[in-house]
Amino acid sequence: MNHRITANRMAADWLGSVVSINCGLTLGIYQGEVSSVDHSSQTISLKQPYHNGVRCPLPEVTFSAVDIKELKFLDIHSTVNKPGTGQGAATESSINASARRGQSNRVALPHVTSSSQSATAPITILRRAPAASNSRGPTQATQKKSGARNGGAGGPARTRDDECFGAGTDENMGADFDFEGNLALFDKAAVFSQMGGAGGSRAQHHGAQGDQKPASYRHDENILEAKPVVYRQITVPQPGGKEYCTDSGLVVPSVPYKLHKRLLAAAERWGLSLERRLETTGVCSSQMALTLLGGPNRLTPQNVHQKPTVVLLCGPHIQGAQGVSCGRHLANHGVEVVLFLPNFVKMQESVTSEVQLYGGTSSKQVASVKDLPASPVDLVINCLDCHENPLLREQSWYQSAADWANQNRAPVLSIDPTVGSAHRSVEAKWILSLGLPLPLAETESRVYLCDIGIPKMVFQEVGIRYRSPFGCKFVIPLHTP
Repeated sequence: MNHRITANRMAADWLGSVVSINCGLTLGIYQGEVSSVDHSSQTISLKQPYHNGVRCPLPEVTFSAVDIKELKFLDIHSTVNKPGTGQGAATESSINASARRGQSNRVALPHVTSSSQSATAPITILRRAPAASNSRGPTQATQKKSGARNGGAGGPARTRDDECFGAGTDENMGADFDFEGNLALFDKAAVFSQMGGAGGSRAQHHGAQGDQKPASYRHDENILEAKPVVYRQITVPQPGGKEYCTDSGLVVPSVPYKLHKRLLAAAERWGLSLERRLETTGVCSSQMALTLLGGPNRLTPQNVHQKPTVVLLCGPHIQGAQGVSCGRHLANHGVEVVLFLPNFVKMQESVTSEVQLYGGTSSKQVASVKDLPASPVDLVINCLDCHENPLLREQSWYQSAADWANQNRAPVLSIDPTVGSAHRSVEAKWILSLGLPLPLAETESRVYLCDIGIPKMVFQEVGIRYRSPFGCKFVIPLHTP
């Protein structure tokens, strides 16, 4: 009987205290003020409770001793400090003794047991050390601050400043901050488990409505479903010929020379004149040549003493006019250009106009192979061949120019070469095709494709379903699959 009276008296002493009750991962952590303790039913009630750091909508929550994993006292009611029972006095004396020694402010009480419960959860009291443990009072702290400033002599202004800004600031400076007690107000594991459960329920809800989607996406996955990639975006009327592919995998078929000629004729009818085509070809081929020469690493203001030298071998035809246009753009970019063009009594008007523009660059032009550089140059651009007149290869000027190019040992770029046998007069390292590639013979040359600005409707007029494979570039490499 005395044991029951003592237990009830101790339970009444904790009324009004702020406690933290840990009920495990399922129920979480609750904090609140003790409103009632029922020793017979082994329950404790909290008013104005918080659940995992969030205010509960219920005014009071009751817990059974079976569900409590750990109970911590965050703030003890003043009735505990009154010396009454032996247990309360012992607790107060132990707390004050710990505070005076400057040790930890956490005091563990013995487990409370009763006849109806074999063992209860451990009870821990988390309490700030009393203000009396601070050896400095507010007056002493103010005097020390005042004495430290101005050599210990403080005037009325200093006194007022200390009273306004310094007084009362050192009351709790001696007490350690209760990190564990404040951290107990937020249980990250419980909150994250709730968030995960909510996310899982949402995923199940969406899965019930339609196809199940992954909860998260990788960095290389698209949120929106993309259409399947079509790699064959260009089709020709006569399939089955030689095909190339770009770096991105797009298929670029070759076209016979007759179809290529019809395509250029249709482009002229739409307004893409020969002069425009020559200018576009000159710009794209010069850009490719500048890249082959080294680009920004070679053509810099600090490297004017080592300008690259390029020799253009051109014939009296449209392919030669394309080479002259390329040489003009190279000369405008600071390249030393030497143009080889044999003397003819009558040449095409396109060649004459391009040579006249080239003359405005003050670059060198020769008509004999003897006037070409004897030492190796940086690049040779071959525009000797003609699609319409293959008999030019038998002329002496053609053979002399081809022999010089092969003996100079400089890399060769061929612009718009003809479709012929595998053996070429000038072995080229790079080949630049215009619009669509021709079915060139298998060689070790690297094939590139140039965009000369032919619209989509022009391709449709000659029976080609076309979609540009160039992307953001005007010259792209082609590979043999």
